[in-house]
Amino acid sequence: MAEDSLLRPEARYGRQKLPRRGLIIALTVLAVAAGTVVAVVGYQRLGTSDVEGKLGGYQLVDDQTVNVTISVTRADPSRAVSCIMRARSKDGSETGRREVLVPPSDQTTVQVTAAVKTSRPPVIGDVYGCGTDVPAYLTAP
Repeated sequence: MAEDSLLRPEARYGRQKLPRRGLIIALTVLAVAAGTVVAVVGYQRLGTSDVEGKLGGYQLVDDQTVNVTISVTRADPSRAVSCIMRARSKDGSETGRREVLVPPSDQTTVQVTAAVKTSRPPVIGDVYGCGTDVPAYLTAP
């Protein structure tokens, strides 16, 4: 009796249509394929990089300068890379930025130190990131 109460009366509402099994399977396959594409693209863009920069240390020089030291690790040390170093103020905002060229080397990991000029007194130096796309203004003519 409980089963009969769940069904709609056909005379009043028409015949009840149940979802087709093939449609459900097709939508499931489509969702899995879309998820796989998103995962592959995400890994390629956010996965391991050819170059990585880590903060080695910083030294506050004065109210307008901080020396930032970073360790740069490259998969191919014979390739030049660029890194962005930055300074931050007490409120956490970025107050200075400098892009530096890390020339080719024999070693996989090298240290680079550069002075970053700031618009307000700095409290910390930081590395924003490194990349293999070296802008033309950093390379020698």
